[in-house]
Amino acid sequence: MSSFFTSLTPSAQTAYAQAFDHAMMASLHRSVGDLTGSFATKKVAGKEYRYFQFRDVNQKVRQVYLGPPSERLDRLIEAKKTAVPSDAIARQARAALALGNQGIPRDQFKVLKRLDEYGFFRAGGVLIGTHAFICYGNMFGVAWGEAHLTHDLDFAYAGRNVSLALPANIHLNVHDAITSLEMGFLPASQLDGLIGGTYVVPRNPDFRLDFVTTVGRDTAPLIGFPNLNVAMTPLKFMEYSLEDVRQAALLSQDGTVVVNLPSPARYALHKLIVAAERGVEFRTKSRKDLRQAAALLAFMAEYEPEQLVDAWRDLHRRGKGWRTRFAAGRAMLLREVPEIRPVLQHCDDVVSPVLGADSGED
Repeated sequence: MSSFFTSLTPSAQTAYAQAFDHAMMASLHRSVGDLTGSFATKKVAGKEYRYFQFRDVNQKVRQVYLGPPSERLDRLIEAKKTAVPSDAIARQARAALALGNQGIPRDQFKVLKRLDEYGFFRAGGVLIGTHAFICYGNMFGVAWGEAHLTHDLDFAYAGRNVSLALPANIHLNVHDAITSLEMGFLPASQLDGLIGGTYVVPRNPDFRLDFVTTVGRDTAPLIGFPNLNVAMTPLKFMEYSLEDVRQAALLSQDGTVVVNLPSPARYALHKLIVAAERGVEFRTKSRKDLRQAAALLAFMAEYEPEQLVDAWRDLHRRGKGWRTRFAAGRAMLLREVPEIRPVLQHCDDVVSPVLGADSGED
């Protein structure tokens, strides 16, 4: 038994899979059930992804991202005309939670559900932060040793700065989605007509929505995305975390929402990259990030080593600056979570031959 995670029962794992299936089917039906179009497969950065392709009222070709090929997706495509009642989805979510899967509070779920209804995730939005970490546990069928839920919700969007599987040509209004909740969220940042970056509830400042993006040529503190009607804060190294995106179900007593997540391996290694960049004032957040990275590395080294090798190798190939920051983050991880040392040694044993072969190719 690992100190970083414990396996959920087979019943809990099955319940999560069923909740994910039901939510995906409902999302697929809502997105494409009444549209005339076709399913398509295309490659992005060497990986295959499935889409539903159609023409909108202006005869522009639009694509709804469905995810990488899988048996689950094949089943859902076959059943796209069959809607799943929302009450059935909520019942399945509650069953999964009762069996040990982790969920989120209703007020946070309400925000995520509204963003989903407005098309944020279909447009390329990605859930990051602690809520993504919770999703990984349910995906893997484990309960994390530490999974303290935060009040803030973190989202990322790469736009056209990174070649992603997610479509970037969908238009929606994130600002309207947030204000329509009538939960008291106000934009904390306004600059040159741009609104967004962070939304807070003045009477509950811990409940906040943070929107971040990749750093491009624009060095402004906020970058606007007219197709989303929201501005976001650019963060260094964010592109690494967003270059391989997965889907998962986020659970609540009120239902399930399908969200996009960074690949867990990239999420973990990204935490190490940015750990050394944070100032002293972010020490508490850095500790949380490092412990999440430790748990993910422990799981992936044992059960998903191929994904870990791919992410580790990509980071290594990005140059000396990336490797230096990674080494610094790794040293911080060992100081914060010394029990991770055997896991890191195992990772080295698995990854070093691959990195050595890469060096030989150069």
